[in-house]
Amino acid sequence: MKRPTPYTASAQLYDVISFEWPVYRAGRAAAIDQLSLPPGSHVLDIGCGTGLNFSLLQQQIGPSGSITGVDASAQMLGQARRRADSEGWSNVTLIEADATTVDADELGDERRFDAAIATYALSLMAEWESALNAMISATRPGGYVAVVDMQKPTGAAAVWTPLARLACRLGGADIDAHPWTTMDHQLAEVRSASVRGGHIQVRLGSVLPD
Repeated sequence: MKRPTPYTASAQLYDVISFEWPVYRAGRAAAIDQLSLPPGSHVLDIGCGTGLNFSLLQQQIGPSGSITGVDASAQMLGQARRRADSEGWSNVTLIEADATTVDADELGDERRFDAAIATYALSLMAEWESALNAMISATRPGGYVAVVDMQKPTGAAAVWTPLARLACRLGGADIDAHPWTTMDHQLAEVRSASVRGGHIQVRLGSVLPD
């Protein structure tokens, strides 16, 4: 039986109810800006949801590149497909799969990716380490893996912690998962950034040689 996903009923409204523009767009933009991918790059988007990363990635990779989006929710992928079709992005492939168990055969390409990204996705997964390992395995040596996820706000912004906790709870995310914590030991040249009062954490590192 397929694992249920938290966005089966809300997929059509996700972009409206997810606080994307006032809060979470900033994390996507920070990570993809740091990726700085050349045209023609091939990107794996784990937990791609409705495709909110696609426009930012397309600005870098262009039509000669490609995006492979993986998500466990058929409803979210349906929204992502509508987004890609409406923009004329023929270089987007969508795969319905569990990111914690996805393998090379499911990704459907012998080529290893130039980059892999997961935005606000790993904290939804009890076994997020498996999904992160899959991202690293799917990315070529020297390619980049980026994770954007959430924690409790820090410093003066800590006053917003109850609201941040509520937002994560409503979305099914674990605000205390901190799924970037193993990247320092798995990747080279790990860079970090934080936005929105430390609530959003960005990590980016390069894949070590085989």
